[in-house]
Amino acid sequence: MPDTPYAPSRIRALPSWLLGRAAARGHRLVADALAGEGMRMMHHAVLSAVEELGPVSQAELGRTLRIDPKDMVAIVNELQRDGLVTRSPDPRDRRKNAIEISADGRRRLRRTQQLGDEANAELTAGLTAAEREQLVVLLTRIALPEE
Repeated sequence: MPDTPYAPSRIRALPSWLLGRAAARGHRLVADALAGEGMRMMHHAVLSAVEELGPVSQAELGRTLRIDPKDMVAIVNELQRDGLVTRSPDPRDRRKNAIEISADGRRRLRRTQQLGDEANAELTAGLTAAEREQLVVLLTRIALPEE
């Protein structure tokens, strides 16, 4: 049984349908790759954001990534349990916790970034390097028209 559900030819020619199928395939490839490191995509996204923004309050992290506060608590708890982030009082506001990436978190992030890159290379394996660059430019224009 194929992974792609049946769609009439008129539907299969629509950019929206094709983007959805490409996104679903890309999501599967990246999720499977990250699972090999014991990481889920949302955890990887949060860890990446903490590295880029940290130290950052949990509330700010949730707003930035648009993650529900309850879900953010669970994700940060799991990342902290695994030793990938630390929580400490925020020096700017002692009522808040600042989240920072740990040394183990940086190492894990490097591995998961490499796995994500490999999954994306598999996703775009049928394209030349120039086509991959062009695809990113075009998708950015579609997904982020305000930028």
